[in-house]
Amino acid sequence: MRLELRGITKRFGSLTANDQISITVEPGQIHSLLGENGAGKSTLMNVLFGLLTPDEGEILINGEPVQITNSGDAVRRGLGMVHQHFMLVPVFTVTENVVLGFEPTKSLNRVDYRKATEDILHLSRQFNLEVDPDAVVERLPIGLQQRVEILKALSHDAELLILDEPTAVLTPQEIDALMEIMRSLAAAGKSILFITHKLKEVKAVADVITIIRQGRVVGTAEPTASESELASMMVGRDVELTVHKEPFSPGGDVFEIRDLVVRDERGLPAVNGVSLSVRAGEILALAGVQGNGQTELVEAIAGMRPVESGSITLNGRDITNHSPRQVLDAGLGHIPEDRQRDGLVMSMSVADNLVLNTPRRAPFARRGTRNLVAVQAHAAQLIKDFDIRTESPQELVSSLSGGNQQKVIVARELSRSLEFLVASQPTRGLDVGSIEYVHRQMVDHRNNGNAALVVSSELDEVLALGDRIAVMYDGKISGVVDPSTSRETIGLLMTGTRVEQSRD
Repeated sequence: MRLELRGITKRFGSLTANDQISITVEPGQIHSLLGENGAGKSTLMNVLFGLLTPDEGEILINGEPVQITNSGDAVRRGLGMVHQHFMLVPVFTVTENVVLGFEPTKSLNRVDYRKATEDILHLSRQFNLEVDPDAVVERLPIGLQQRVEILKALSHDAELLILDEPTAVLTPQEIDALMEIMRSLAAAGKSILFITHKLKEVKAVADVITIIRQGRVVGTAEPTASESELASMMVGRDVELTVHKEPFSPGGDVFEIRDLVVRDERGLPAVNGVSLSVRAGEILALAGVQGNGQTELVEAIAGMRPVESGSITLNGRDITNHSPRQVLDAGLGHIPEDRQRDGLVMSMSVADNLVLNTPRRAPFARRGTRNLVAVQAHAAQLIKDFDIRTESPQELVSSLSGGNQQKVIVARELSRSLEFLVASQPTRGLDVGSIEYVHRQMVDHRNNGNAALVVSSELDEVLALGDRIAVMYDGKISGVVDPSTSRETIGLLMTGTRVEQSRD
C-alpha cells in the first residue's frame, strides 16, 4: 500500500495540533514518525485511523483520495493500528481476541473457531509471530500480547500497520524480536508507520524518518543520521545525550528496605518481600517492565500506601507507615510517577507549587500567616536556577508545558535539604532537552554526596543514571547488577531470570 497524507491540519480551539503535515509511506517501507510527546504524533494517527476528522488536507491510498470517517473505514481500506495500550480482553484466548467482532461462522450462526485457529496459525508462521491460539491472553508475557494485536490487524487484511510507541512496555529481548517481526512484515510487502521517540530504535529499523515538532514536519532523515542530529531536529537545539557522572564513591547506607510487603488495590501482594539499600553518593536505579510492583513500592516509601509487613528506614530512623507529611519532614524528596495527580496542584500558581511541602515553615509563614514576599522571592530564584519557562511566578502551573511542570517538582524537591530522593519515572513525557536537564540535576544531587532511588521503565535512563541497577519482576527483586552489565542480561532479569547479584 502507498499512503499519502497531504497538508493534514487539525485544530482544537486555538491549539493547532497538526499543521500542514505531509508524509508518504511506500509499499514495503518502515517509515518512522519521530517526535516527542506533545509533538502531534498521536493526533495525526487518530486522523489517519478515522478517530478524528481533519480540518484541512487529504488522505490518499494508492493514489486515490479517500474519506476515513471511523475505524471501521480504516480497517476496510487496509489500515491496522496497534495501540500503545493494548486493546485486548484479558480473559479471552488468543483466537477469541483476534476474531472479536469479525467472527467466522458456520451453520446455525455458530462461530467456526477451528477455521479461526487455522487462520491464526497460518498468519503467525508466515510473519514469525509464533503464539499459541488457545492461550489465555492475561497469562501471556507483554511481548506475546503485542503479537496478538499485530495478528488482529493482519487477520483483517491490513496492508499498512500503524505501530504507536510499540516498545514502551517491552524488555530488550522483546524489542529485538519486534524489530525482526517488523522487518519480516516489510519484506512481505506490508507498509509500517512506526511512531516513537526512541532514537536507537528508529536508527535500527527505519527506512525513512520524518521528524515532527510542535505539530509540524521539520525535516526527514536517513537512519544513518546520528542520534545527536535527530535529537536536535526534535528539540530545535543541540542536546547533550550523554549523562556525565563523577566516579562512583559511595558512603554508608542512607536508606534501607527490609522484607517489604505491600498490597495493590485488589488486595494482592504487589511488593512481595523486597529488600534494598542505597548509600550516600549513590543512585540506585530500579528497572523493570511497568506493572511489576514499582508503583506500589514508591507509594509505600512516600507514605501514600500502607505497608503490610517489613520496614523502611531513613538514616536509621524507622519511617514505615508514616504519613506523607511525616516522610517529607524526615528528609525524603519525592518526584512522583504522575506529576499532575501526585506532584502538583494544577489550580495553584507556580510560586505556590514550589512551596507545597513547606508552606507553614519559615520564612514562608510566620505565626500562621503566609509571608507572600518570601514565597515570591523563593519562586523567582528557583525559576532562574532551574530554568522554569513561565511568564511569572503567579502563572497557573496548569498552563506550563509538561517539561516545565516537571521542572517545578524537581526544583521544589532538590532546593531543600534532603536525606534521600526517590524519583519515579522522572522523565516520562519529556522532550530530550528537558530529559537532559532533569538528569543533570539528579546527578548533581548524587555528586554532592546524597542518595537517590530512580525508578524507570526506560532502560537507557537506568543505564545512564544508575551506579547500581536493581531489577524488579513480579513484586520481587530478581537481581542487583553493575551498570556495565549487558542489556541482554538485564532483559533476562526483567523476565524473572536470576543472575548472580553484586553489591558494588
